[in-house]
Amino acid sequence: MPIPVVLDCDPGHDDAIAILLAAGAPGIDLRAITTVAANQTLDKVTLNAQRICSAAGISVPIARGCARPLVRPLYVAEDIHGESGMDGPAFGAVSVGVVEDHAIDVMHANMPATLVATGALTNVAAYLTRHGTSAVREIVLMGGSTGRGNTTPYAEFNIFVDPEAAQIVFTSGVPLTMIGLNVTHQALVTPEVVARLNGLGPLGRICGDLMTFFAATYREVFGFEAPPLHDPVAVARVIDPTLVTCVEAFVGIETTGTFTRGATVVDLHGRLGMEPNARVAVGLDVDRFFDVVVDAVGRLT
Repeated sequence: MPIPVVLDCDPGHDDAIAILLAAGAPGIDLRAITTVAANQTLDKVTLNAQRICSAAGISVPIARGCARPLVRPLYVAEDIHGESGMDGPAFGAVSVGVVEDHAIDVMHANMPATLVATGALTNVAAYLTRHGTSAVREIVLMGGSTGRGNTTPYAEFNIFVDPEAAQIVFTSGVPLTMIGLNVTHQALVTPEVVARLNGLGPLGRICGDLMTFFAATYREVFGFEAPPLHDPVAVARVIDPTLVTCVEAFVGIETTGTFTRGATVVDLHGRLGMEPNARVAVGLDVDRFFDVVVDAVGRLT
């Protein structure tokens, strides 16, 4: 049976592909898309969710969530995702709307389900605080790293934007899988992958345009030869857990460090003596992952 999923995201180039993967994969029953401010402002990321769903003919509720982190000012990734948050393609008219209910109430209305979070964890923390943990089957999130960061030397963007929310999520007791940079940096969108996407018709060419813009900013900012497709790896873990190798570990969230705010402290060797609170991704079957992504996009064309 398909796994019921609510996708909480901040589109975002890689979030856009995550939406297509969640909607197109036969193993997932995508119940709703909720948006959170992170890659760009809430208005912009919500419009981007509408744009990609309109282009792909995806008809699920889209709900706006939190417009800023729990206690900090909003920090956006315009250097990576552009002024719109999803620069690159020329999108047509928006044909899908946004529901009036807040994201956390839409999450609750679609439980029990797996929460896949590919942005800052503000919405997820707010949901857990208001509605509790009992109806959430699992949380699978793209965020953090077992090593270096991408926003500061030790902080990955999604956790850096709202570390207080991340702390609530990681201490919630809900079964949790963390897909960090150490794994998503293996999912590089090579020119060969772009060519496969471009060959899928108009929707595939939108994906190709998204990845071409993403490649340019990753080359300029980080020196990557090809951009990493972060967020779809979290969706892929739900579709087929064998795609992503995980280990059990304790993960602490740094909220006060002068140089390490937003760092995920992953105790891979049990040195802190703390009980594991997460499955932590450590490996990815890259070829099969991209086969799953291309197949899902192809099913939507």
